[in-house]
Amino acid sequence: MELLTISKAAKKLGVHPNSLRNWEKRGLIKPVRLPGGQRRYSMDELNRLLSSGQLSSEPEAVVLYARVSTKKQADAGNLDRQMEQLRQYAREKGFTVKAELTDVASGLNQKRRGLANVLKLAEQGEYKKLLIEYPDRLARFGYAYIERHLKYCGVEITAIAEKEPADAQAELVRDLLSIVTSFSARLYGARGGKKVRQGFRELIAGVGADEEAEKETD
Repeated sequence: MELLTISKAAKKLGVHPNSLRNWEKRGLIKPVRLPGGQRRYSMDELNRLLSSGQLSSEPEAVVLYARVSTKKQADAGNLDRQMEQLRQYAREKGFTVKAELTDVASGLNQKRRGLANVLKLAEQGEYKKLLIEYPDRLARFGYAYIERHLKYCGVEITAIAEKEPADAQAELVRDLLSIVTSFSARLYGARGGKKVRQGFRELIAGVGADEEAEKETD
């Protein structure tokens, strides 16, 4: 009888290896244990699992992720608005929400706790879909790399919004100005780059003023 490694068995089923580990904990599948403790799976066991209907009958597990750049946006209710839209979408689709994760940080910030937990849960095989409002909520740059890693973990990203909100462009401008400000400091140093940084700070402040003016006219 041919026995498959966990990676080959997962590939046969089209899932991440961590899914097999989770199914074993729940008693859905029983691997053969080698003397060294390694798991091996027979095709009979895999076929039994597929034919049992236990997998298809379960609601799809999802994680909800929302992000805003500033505490001011969070205090204004933008973070709660995002999350409520994600909850509503999950309810309409009949998904099981595994976790609700948030960040109040720039999309350029790679050290976000919420994002780290998104990746950790994916690597553990805890969910199948990641729901976000639109791609920039997940990452300003490097989205394709995160998407690729999640896909390897068996997770699909679903952006539920048809278009970005009106303030998304202003947020992008702020992020781009932050990048330029950072590079100006490296190029010109603390003293030489002072005027450059001050100029960009004024531009950023101008973006914020334009946002407030647009809100007042809406």
